[in-house]
Amino acid sequence: MEGYCLAIDFGASSACCILGHMEDNRLITEEVHRFKTGFTEKDNEKVWDIDGFFENIVTGLKRCREIGKEPEYVAIDTWGVDFVLLDKEGRMIGNAVSYRDSRTDGIIEEAEKVLPFTHMYEHTGIQKQKFNTVYQLLSLIKDRPEYIDRAECMLMLPDYYNYLLTGIKTQEYTNATTTGMVNAASGTWDTELTERLGIPSRLLLPIEAPGRILGNVTAEIADRIGYSPKVVLAASHDTASAIMSVPALTENVLYISSGTWSLMGTELKSPICSDRSREYNFTNEGGYEYRFRYLKNIMGLWMLQSVREEIAPDMSYSQMVRLAEQSTVESIVDANDERFLAPDSMKDEIDAYIADNSLELPVTVGDYARVIYNSLAECYKRTAEEIEEMTGIRYDSINIIGGGSNAEYLNEVTAKKTGKRVLAGPSEGTALGNILTMLIAAGRVEDLNSGRALIGRSANIRIYEP
Repeated sequence: MEGYCLAIDFGASSACCILGHMEDNRLITEEVHRFKTGFTEKDNEKVWDIDGFFENIVTGLKRCREIGKEPEYVAIDTWGVDFVLLDKEGRMIGNAVSYRDSRTDGIIEEAEKVLPFTHMYEHTGIQKQKFNTVYQLLSLIKDRPEYIDRAECMLMLPDYYNYLLTGIKTQEYTNATTTGMVNAASGTWDTELTERLGIPSRLLLPIEAPGRILGNVTAEIADRIGYSPKVVLAASHDTASAIMSVPALTENVLYISSGTWSLMGTELKSPICSDRSREYNFTNEGGYEYRFRYLKNIMGLWMLQSVREEIAPDMSYSQMVRLAEQSTVESIVDANDERFLAPDSMKDEIDAYIADNSLELPVTVGDYARVIYNSLAECYKRTAEEIEEMTGIRYDSINIIGGGSNAEYLNEVTAKKTGKRVLAGPSEGTALGNILTMLIAAGRVEDLNSGRALIGRSANIRIYEP
């Protein structure tokens, strides 16, 4: 048995601290702490409780010591696009605002007057989403210029947590690409783009590749937790870590990282920044070893989570699946419609869409679950066809990783609608990819392909035939 690595994996609704170690040529994992991460309302903004989240990171590190399994290495991943601004003393300026906040409403249209999105996509390959970091920054320049004036630098959320742990400020590549400000060809900040938009270059720290060992935690943190682990730069965008865990040894693979969001795509060695790709709204996010995650954001299980919270908070997801299987409602909504991003009522928004399109209205919890599952599967089908068109490759199977890989009914309808074999698992793919980065950095796993083979031997993969 070899030493422990601790993956701290943030999702938009919950986070977990998962220990991993090598044993008998397999990867063994153990969850030691889990906590909620949803946003709250503060100062008329949707914000993340950054201080509370960090205290839970410390709690997870303490828990490892309590159970006698102190990790040698620690790495953090989170969702993309969100950030904090720091002043010269390293203090946070303002709130850590969630990408679901409305502060970017109308900003895309204003940015278009200065720099057409066609130009931005040609340079960055990042899809147009109103919550992209570039638009969040532009909203601050417009509405909170005093914040920008005071700021010395910007840190994406995982980089900020790393700073709190180590005192080192750095910008990791995979999360940086979600800003919409990184040049796809060079892997560095596109200063021509940022200067034209009026974004100060001092905010943007040099970009570093995942896998770097930053160093030990500060003396203050070591005193709090009782030991001194090393902090590693994970592929810190959660989807980048998740894709590392896809247990496929062939290059031509379709994947869906399924959770609050469904991120569907393939892995490429070079970006596709063509007009057609832009029209399909594909993104070329950075991956481990400077690979490209050519993918599309699909609304994902956020829709189901929201409906459950509204009408059946005490019902388990497995119960909802059983009821969905019994439902006969065949209505489909466009899961990628922006109206489902952050509605006051997801149920009402689904009802309105269905009424607008003269479809059969859902009534029961099972009806709503069936509509959402089938709508997601329909999006997967359409996206798979678009990827095949853009890459010129025919894909025979889809690898589904993340918590959504446990949704058996969704896996079944995905296989049926796409006509492709579905391989579901691992469910904690993001944490496994995070751990894999640490194992490679420590020299315990040779490279990414060896790591994927390790995960394939270690995970329970379920197969669904079309």
